Amino acid sequence: MASVTFNNVSKHFNEVVAVDGLNIDVVDKEFLVIVGPSGSGKSTALRLLAGLEEITGGEIKIDDIVVNDMAPKDRDIAMVFQSYALYPHLSVFDNMAFGLKIRKINRVKIMRRVNEAAEILGIQNLLHRRPRQLSGGERQRVAVGRAIVREPKVFLFDEPLSNLDAKLRVAVRAEINKLHQSLNTTFIYVTHDQVEAMTMATRIAVMNNGVLQQLDAPQELYDNPVNHFVAGFIGSPAMNFYPSKIRKDKGKLNIVSDSFTLPIPSQWAKPYESYEGKNVIFGIRPENIHDPDFMPANIHTETIEAKVDVKELMGNEIVIHLIAGDNHFVARIDPRSKMDVGQKVKLALDMDNFQIFNPETEETIH
Repeated sequence: MASVTFNNVSKHFNEVVAVDGLNIDVVDKEFLVIVGPSGSGKSTALRLLAGLEEITGGEIKIDDIVVNDMAPKDRDIAMVFQSYALYPHLSVFDNMAFGLKIRKINRVKIMRRVNEAAEILGIQNLLHRRPRQLSGGERQRVAVGRAIVREPKVFLFDEPLSNLDAKLRVAVRAEINKLHQSLNTTFIYVTHDQVEAMTMATRIAVMNNGVLQQLDAPQELYDNPVNHFVAGFIGSPAMNFYPSKIRKDKGKLNIVSDSFTLPIPSQWAKPYESYEGKNVIFGIRPENIHDPDFMPANIHTETIEAKVDVKELMGNEIVIHLIAGDNHFVARIDPRSKMDVGQKVKLALDMDNFQIFNPETEETIH
């Protein structure tokens, strides 16, 4: 059993509120990812759990035991930091074994735990080397191995992939996923990279300005964001937003901006009836904007015109930046598309996949 509970947890640094009334229940064996921009409070929340910062208000529980006043060494957690923090004068084996030696674990157990962790991480042949003889990815594996040998109830990861190059990040990300499956324990992982969050998490906690915005499964966050911030943060490239109004014409509701009018399909119109004549924010993801010549089958679309400003060839897709009136937006289209920079083109918007937000509260209108 390794559950974690944040119960109305707050952290103030003088006048700055870093974490504000955080409530999260992490279930046993879950892989929870806390994600948000710099300054959102995600790393502070992790440090509060680890005991590296003192809580201002609320309580944190590990397995229903309040740990607010418990020393970090007594919380039965292990933490992997953004920096590897390896001892340069010690071998890989001694770096991994160091925490066990100071706890006076007997040498036979230390040998077994280090060798088992090295096998899981594929670094058996590196145990005799010094950190300076390792690549960045190998050093990060050693840092993870140092946490594994502790056999903790909860693993904490604070942006562990930030110092790795793009290709290595993908590889190590997959390794951490496999590690979670093999160790079968609770992982709490902090990152600013929403792609990491989407590909690794059982659930994602999205934070902004110290406040939890939404806690949900990755696909639910993507499909049903609760507000403008979550919608814009989850997804790459980010969701497009257009200042608009809801207007009724001949009994049908339309989304009207300075550059287009989009009829709302009748099956989706009911939540927006009370917003007739009001300002709203219309949102649609780049992957739901298509070249009309290469569209998925059986989707309901409306066509708009725009000028291609920038074209990015990605191999498996084309990302195009467009201008329509005062709106700048992005589309991910089929790689066979012939759209080019400077052209005025027609685009098909998937009207079965869009969001509308209240501009005052920034909440999603359901």
